[in-house]
Amino acid sequence: MSGLEAGGDRLAAWDAEIDAFVRDGLEARGMSPETVRAYAADLAALSRFADARGIRTPDAMRPSDIRAYLADCTQRGQARTTVARRLSCFRTFFDFLMERGRVTSNPAEPVSMPKRERRVPDFYYQEEMRVLLDSVDGDDVWSARDRALLEFLYATGVRVSECVALNRGDIRWSEGAVCVFGKGGKERWVLFGRQALHWLQVYLQRRDEAGFQNEALFINRRGSRLTDRSVRRILDHHIDRVAGLHRISPHVIRHTFATHLLDGGADLRVVQELLGHVSLSSTQIYTHTTRERLVRIYQRTHPRA
Repeated sequence: MSGLEAGGDRLAAWDAEIDAFVRDGLEARGMSPETVRAYAADLAALSRFADARGIRTPDAMRPSDIRAYLADCTQRGQARTTVARRLSCFRTFFDFLMERGRVTSNPAEPVSMPKRERRVPDFYYQEEMRVLLDSVDGDDVWSARDRALLEFLYATGVRVSECVALNRGDIRWSEGAVCVFGKGGKERWVLFGRQALHWLQVYLQRRDEAGFQNEALFINRRGSRLTDRSVRRILDHHIDRVAGLHRISPHVIRHTFATHLLDGGADLRVVQELLGHVSLSSTQIYTHTTRERLVRIYQRTHPRA
């Protein structure tokens, strides 16, 4: 038997448990495809690490083994957020195995979660955002799509994955609202204003005139649904056409949305609900951004600052 075949036999027990977890513990509970892929990759890496240490089955895993794996991740320069995500994945995996009677204890539970870095999110100032949006010009359907897409992301603060999953029927035109399915399949309603409404209507009218019949709200030139990667390319294209704008990811528009709401006096819990955050602590990071802005304005304008 070759070494590769032997390795496959040794990992068979891990593979069977991971497959069951992905099927019955993640997909059956409506987890997003991105989450499923990330968890499966994390567990595959753990199984390879376990095999190298002679741990043939998940029930033989101990807290010291989990700590050793996470320490190895840290030594290889992986971010604390990544290490924390993997530990969370392992806890969920072994909880699932405990429920199925496959293990008697959760070896990841006693392991301490690494402290996460509290980074202030990047964002565009209001004038920068206005310049970017106004730079999207042209009379064709694709220019209208790009303007509608960026206006919509900024007006709603939705995640890009949520945006590209939307269908035309999800829009409530009379209410200026849209039904979004977030992480874990949770439904929420978000609002959008006059500018986003206007450009969505322009885009869809020109799209209909061009003969594109598709339930997806945002489509590519082939008439298929846009992907996350396509949205990044569209954003990069328009940023590169504006002098002085630094490149951002589409997710930064979500940060910009939250920051500008708080700058305008919005209640933190309202912003939490619009963003779809389960915990208020996830939203509170934006208060650091608004406080820093207030400090800069104070120091620049007060005669005795």
